Amino acid sequence: MQVIGLCRFSYPAIGGFQIEHETIEERIAYLYAEERMEERFRLLETVALPGLRKQSDQDFDLIMLIGKSLPRRHLERLHDLTAGMPQVAVHAEPPRRHREVMKELLNIARGDLDKPCLQFRADDDDAVAIDFVERLRQTAQDCAKLFENSPTAAIDFNRGYVAQFGAAGIEAEPAISPYATAALGMYAASGVRRTIMNFAHHRIHHHMPSVTITDSPMWVRSHNGFNDSRQRRAKPVETLPLTDAQRAEFETRFAIREDHVKEVFKP
Repeated sequence: MQVIGLCRFSYPAIGGFQIEHETIEERIAYLYAEERMEERFRLLETVALPGLRKQSDQDFDLIMLIGKSLPRRHLERLHDLTAGMPQVAVHAEPPRRHREVMKELLNIARGDLDKPCLQFRADDDDAVAIDFVERLRQTAQDCAKLFENSPTAAIDFNRGYVAQFGAAGIEAEPAISPYATAALGMYAASGVRRTIMNFAHHRIHHHMPSVTITDSPMWVRSHNGFNDSRQRRAKPVETLPLTDAQRAEFETRFAIREDHVKEVFKP
C-alpha cells in the first residue's frame, strides 16, 4: 500500500496559519525572515529529517511543498539537507488556498487512485519514530476488516515527547496527545479523493473510524519561537534536560542526537 507524506516548508499559503497577515506580501516577509528561516532549517536538520531518513520501511513518498518565491539560497540548502533521500520530492507553488493545494498534491502523488493508500502530515519541526511508516502500514493491515467498509480511517499514535532544542541541548517532557499532527495517519480507500488535508487533525475522529496506538513514543513535538499552532492561548509545558535513558531513546527511536543539536544550534 502506498504511503504518502506531505510537509509544508515555509509555504506562503492563503489561509492555513494561526498568525494572520493583511497581505500575502506580509506573509512572505514573515515566513522568509532570516531569524525564522534559520530556526526552521536547524529544526529540519536535527529533528524532522533524521527519523525520516532512518525509517525501517523506506517505501514511502514525501512531498515537500515550498513557495515559488523561496530565495535560491534557501532552496539550495533544502536540497542539500534532503540529498540522499529518494523519497523526497520538493514541489514549488505560488500562493494558493492552503487546503486546496495540499489536497491536490496528495491526490497527484497517488500512483494509482484505484488502489488504497496511507497518508500523513510531516511538520518541519517535529519528528516521527524510525518505525513510523512500518507501523502505519502494519496497523492498516491489522485493521483491514475494520477499514474495508469505510472510505477513510485514522490511525493515531498518541504517545511522544514535547521538546525544546538549542545550543544547550535538548529538554523534553513525555506526553500523550490524541490526534496531534505528528504520527497521525489516514487510510484512504480505492477511488476516494478525500485526503488527510480534508480534515482538521484534532477533529479527524469526528468523521471516520479511528484506531489509537499508545504502546511506545512515536513522535517528538518541538516547542520553539515560531510554532504557528502555539501563538494563541498555548498551554505551557515544563521541559527538563534529557535523562541518560531519554537521550538514548531519542537516538534509537527518533535518530535525534543531542551532540548534533548542540553543534547545529551553536551561535
